[in-house]
Amino acid sequence: MAPAITADFPDTNFLSNNPPSKDSKQDDFLDLRNVAWAHSQEPANNFISDFYTKPTLPMLEAIVRTTLGDGDNDEDTTTNSLQDYVSGLLGHEAALLVPTGTMGNQVALRTALGSPPHSILVDYRGHIMHYEGGGPSGICGTLTRTVVPSNGHHITLSDVQKFATVRRTMYDCPTTVIALENPMEGRILPISDVRAISTWARVQDPPIHMHLDGARLWEAVTAGACTLAEIGPYFDSLQVCFTKGLGAPIGSMVIGSKTFIERAKWARKMMGGGMRASGVVAAPARVAIEQTMFGGKLKKAQEKARRATDLWVELGGKLLDPTETNMVWLDVPGSGLNEERFYSLAEQEYDLRLGGVMPYRLVFHYQITEEAVDRLCALFKRVFGERS
Repeated sequence: MAPAITADFPDTNFLSNNPPSKDSKQDDFLDLRNVAWAHSQEPANNFISDFYTKPTLPMLEAIVRTTLGDGDNDEDTTTNSLQDYVSGLLGHEAALLVPTGTMGNQVALRTALGSPPHSILVDYRGHIMHYEGGGPSGICGTLTRTVVPSNGHHITLSDVQKFATVRRTMYDCPTTVIALENPMEGRILPISDVRAISTWARVQDPPIHMHLDGARLWEAVTAGACTLAEIGPYFDSLQVCFTKGLGAPIGSMVIGSKTFIERAKWARKMMGGGMRASGVVAAPARVAIEQTMFGGKLKKAQEKARRATDLWVELGGKLLDPTETNMVWLDVPGSGLNEERFYSLAEQEYDLRLGGVMPYRLVFHYQITEEAVDRLCALFKRVFGERS
């Protein structure tokens, strides 16, 4: 029988449903005192991104207890169950587990594009455009057309109609995929605009494939922008991520029709995304959805983001964008603050991790503590006090 897992410190519970008996020997258990899963504090003060969340002990238990079938050949029951579960949440027939969100987007695009000529339409700020290693051109061999939203916030139907190529002469590279992202850097794409774009795309001849980069779709749903079942059917394919704010160690999923997912398996195989004992990926992902998303933890993180936003504005600070989900966009120089001092104080005196590739962005995830938010608020008060 496999050993149970336990530890001697207060923030760790027995993973076994049957706690050890008085006659148990220490050798019968795994010691978690030095296991990062049990007590990692790294994300507690990290506002750089929600991909700094760490997997939890229930996720580790799920891995210990999971099935070990061949996921590449659809033989793992844990993986199959997760795929059915997620596709059902989003109102689709099938889904495909992949290691990362970047791979998920590229698998979906490669599957949807077919034979050239083809092009995709994407927001100029999109993850697909800037953070996927040139996948659309390098992997998919497609032309990318970027859209600058006329309202400065999100893509609308008028933007799509302005930039899409629907003519199909020998001179054209027609728009084959419209790739939206929701939320986009914390900005919510309203469901009314999703509906309008999808309706228009589907009456074109031939229809334009609708893809959603929904890596953080959980945040938009938590904010009340839509439900999973409401937004899913407007897209022919979607990608959702189980890491980032949900905290799983690995994994994303591509969702679509049965026919689409069968074709997507070829793209996944070509990119090296097929996994043998895939249950070790699927099991913690299921925990992440059930305990983090549906356990209300994202909502609490968004409440912390709102608290910080309200104080910043109350003190006279300006925002680059309104706070709509778990991201707060601070206009540090526009608020009359010294940037160097702001970030220096944050790190050296308030033990806060800010900055990164998007230095004005604060990302609130569920593993950030109340104490860290208190220190952040104290930092705000100090820098604005010095300004005056």
